Amino acid sequence: MRRLIDRCAGIDVGQALLVVCVRLVDPAGKLTEEIRSFGATVPDLVALRDWLVSVEVTHVAMESTGVYWKAPYYLLEGEFEVLLVNAQHLKHVPGRKTDVIDAQWIAELLSYGLLRPSFVPPRPFRELRDLTRYRKALVRARTGEINRLHKVLEDAGVKLATVATDVMGVSGREMMRALIDGVTDPQVLADLARARLRTKLPQLHKALTARFGEHHAFLLARMLAHVEALEADIDVLSQRIAELVEPWTGQLMILDSITGVGPRAAEVILAEIGPDMSQFPTAGHLASWAGRCPGQRESAGKRGSAKPRKGSPWLADVLTECAWAAVKTKDTYLSAYYRQIMRRQGKQKAIMAVSHKILVIAWNLLSTGALYDDPGAAVVRKTTDDQMRRRAVRQLEALGLRVTVEPREPHEAA
Repeated sequence: MRRLIDRCAGIDVGQALLVVCVRLVDPAGKLTEEIRSFGATVPDLVALRDWLVSVEVTHVAMESTGVYWKAPYYLLEGEFEVLLVNAQHLKHVPGRKTDVIDAQWIAELLSYGLLRPSFVPPRPFRELRDLTRYRKALVRARTGEINRLHKVLEDAGVKLATVATDVMGVSGREMMRALIDGVTDPQVLADLARARLRTKLPQLHKALTARFGEHHAFLLARMLAHVEALEADIDVLSQRIAELVEPWTGQLMILDSITGVGPRAAEVILAEIGPDMSQFPTAGHLASWAGRCPGQRESAGKRGSAKPRKGSPWLADVLTECAWAAVKTKDTYLSAYYRQIMRRQGKQKAIMAVSHKILVIAWNLLSTGALYDDPGAAVVRKTTDDQMRRRAVRQLEALGLRVTVEPREPHEAA
């Protein structure tokens, strides 16, 4: 096999130790290898970079090990062509596993051009990813805390959730604060209702007649304070995200125009895939990278499981949320597409198909700079009718019949 890179390095990345193998080929074609170990602190990484520069390395490859790859990758990316490689692509002979052997194997594969780099977004989008992912984690934490808050109210017999649409609304929060302050009179509590909730005062009076005690007040105070602290942090993060995405307002508008995709979802999608679709040669490459399409496993002429590969869980979550939002819209292409798939393959596969479709639409729109123009449900219905017609013809032909299909004249309609 022809060697493509003469001066390269492979790095086996660990939490506290990096093992580096440098492969050098001199003009006479003689191959030499040198292996050194470095710590994972910044001074150690600077020493690693200086050594690679001194031996004139041009390419560096490393495994995507947890989060430990980030520090060496970010420090080396400005000096060398750095490849971050999926660990599944680096499997070698079983029974030969040490850090040194791993570093040598990475360097050897790199020298022959056999490594495929993973997608690593530019620095601004890495920072944006950190913010959107942290915001999502805080939203999940808020949801969990609200669920615990509901349990405390139920334990005390406070049935506020059966009357109020949103317990965490303005009225619900005032009632909870009053409960924490020791107010237990259901009439006083119900009178705190605002707006449309005041039309349900008799139901509120019954729902707030409970056995709310000091123990419940203590727990509810802690939980309500925690929820409000999380909400404050989420607001600060959202403001910071809005500042960072300002240069890409056009791309956000494009993503926001897709059925089911809202402003916050558009921010997450942009953070995960970036605005430059040249990173993905086709929409299919993007869908495959994101794990939003069937897997391909075939051997000896037999097809195996079509389970999708694992992609970014953050992108998968937001695409699934957008897909569910899209299928609830009326007379749109995506909602009709969902119903078409759901009839044959069930809800889960249909949602996966819709999320795949949203990602394909996003790739095409970001590539062209156009806003989404929904073709409507009629397009899907026409495709479904054509498929049913072809299926019926095939079934009749399988029975040995010759079939000619002609459109019916309008006056022949029943």
